[in-house]
Amino acid sequence: MTEKTPPPSPIRETDEEARQIVRDLLGTFQHAVLAVNDAETGFPMTSRIALVQGPDATPVSLISDLSHHTEALKRDGRCSVLIGEPGPKGDPLTHPRLTLQARARFLRKGEAGHDDLRAHYLSHYPKAKLYVDFMDFSFVMFDAEVGHLNGGFGKAYCMTPQEMGLPERS
Repeated sequence: MTEKTPPPSPIRETDEEARQIVRDLLGTFQHAVLAVNDAETGFPMTSRIALVQGPDATPVSLISDLSHHTEALKRDGRCSVLIGEPGPKGDPLTHPRLTLQARARFLRKGEAGHDDLRAHYLSHYPKAKLYVDFMDFSFVMFDAEVGHLNGGFGKAYCMTPQEMGLPERS
C-alpha cells in the first residue's frame, strides 16, 4: 500500500501584505454580514450590520434588542463577521474579504465606556443619533479569536488578533 501525500496547505504565512489588506478592510468598510446561531432553531442565520472600528480597533456595531440576531448573540455569543464587498468589476471571488470568528460582548447605556463609544460611533454614523439613546439599543463589540483572510485568488491566511492589529481578549 502506498501512502498518499496530503495536498499542500493553501494557508500562507502572515506577511505585511496580509496585514495591510486587513487594515484596509477594517478601516474602510462601514458594514458587514453577521452570522449567528439562531436562538430558537440552532440554524445559522445572517444579517447585515453597520460596523466601525472602536477606539481600540475592536469591530463595533449598534444593535437593538428587538433584532433577531441580538437574541441569538445573548444566548450564544459565538459569531462570525464577514467584512468585504466585491468590487464593481471582475470576478467577485478575487476581491479581499475577512471573516472574523468572534465572541460578542455587549455595552449598554450607563455602563463604563458607553458615552465615549457613543461619541466615536456617531462620528462615523451621525444619523444614528436618531436612535442611539433608545433603551433597546446597545453596542456590541466583536472580540476576534481568529481571522480568515481571503486576500484574493491564492491568498489565504489564518490570522491571530495580534496579526490583525486587534486586541486579544481572554
